Amino acid sequence: MSWSGFKKSVNRAGTTLLQKTGQVERTIDREFADEEAKYRTFEKETQSLQKDAKHYWDAMYGMTSAQARIAGTVETFYGAADRTSEGAMAAHAYKSAIEELDQSISREFEVPYRTAISEPIGKMCAYFPIINEHINKRGKKMIDYDAARARLRKLIDKPSEDPQRLPRAQAENDETKEAFDLLNNQLIEELPILLDQRIPFFDPSFEAMIRLQAKFAEEGYEKMSGVQRYFDDSVRDDYAAGQLDAQVEGVLQEMRELTICGGQ
Repeated sequence: MSWSGFKKSVNRAGTTLLQKTGQVERTIDREFADEEAKYRTFEKETQSLQKDAKHYWDAMYGMTSAQARIAGTVETFYGAADRTSEGAMAAHAYKSAIEELDQSISREFEVPYRTAISEPIGKMCAYFPIINEHINKRGKKMIDYDAARARLRKLIDKPSEDPQRLPRAQAENDETKEAFDLLNNQLIEELPILLDQRIPFFDPSFEAMIRLQAKFAEEGYEKMSGVQRYFDDSVRDDYAAGQLDAQVEGVLQEMRELTICGGQ
């Protein structure tokens, strides 16, 4: 920081302190305050959306990877008993279907998800530091203007013996006000435009999200439907009738009766 910049920072800190004690009037712009509040909400929600979008994709990867591990274990269980049984064939078909689904995540979904969802959200978030820099700059210009206005009023209320001080104070007041108004008006004008554009900006990403989810669900259903043919129709009927739970409980009861299970 240059010496000039350091002096400005010190002066602004002093002005801020005087404002807190009520000795210097603070500029209040309700219109800007309203627009900034709306912008802050948008900023927070978009940053949360960016995090949630990443968590969603990580969860998708995690789910398919976990499915693949489960399928491998199930195939091992059934294959160890009898590789020619219907159960073993179903387990193998299940593993193959899950592996294909797992591979399709990288092959068919990763690039569309990144280009249509992750990257657009990231691009929007990249604007926030730039906008915040302008807002911070506005705050500094406002403090400069408040300080200059306070000095001018002080000279008006109590004129100096130096006739040049009042014109200089007036010029400084006008200059700082112009700098503040320029940036303040720019933000008041452009912040609503940014917020109005959020819907058309995110529309394609929202549509892509729905399409990708639907496609993933359809592929999963299609592949699992192929595995169902290895089971008797009675299995589906028993499941619909709630009888599978009873069958599982029956097997568990038999296991409890084993000595090695400790009668649990």
